[in-house]
Amino acid sequence: MSVKIQPLADRVLVEPEAAEEKTASGIIIPDTAKEKPQKGTVVAVGNGKKDEPLTVKVNDTVIYGKYSGTEITIDGKEYLIMRESDIFAIL
Repeated sequence: MSVKIQPLADRVLVEPEAAEEKTASGIIIPDTAKEKPQKGTVVAVGNGKKDEPLTVKVNDTVIYGKYSGTEITIDGKEYLIMRESDIFAIL
């Protein structure tokens, strides 16, 4: 999964997981009712700040805030670019 983009400073490029298609009981969720995922895979990382190196690495699975980041499209795929501080945990 090679992306031709290099985030700057403490920014991270994340590929969000796909939204849930069905509930646990098997009910299909329509597109209008799907919630934005809050979990994804890190695709690219910046160099960090002078005093603060980044703790996340490429291919880490992370949990981030519901309204974190900016949505961008690269080669037809949706990504989020966000600051490392928007990431809550590494799974």
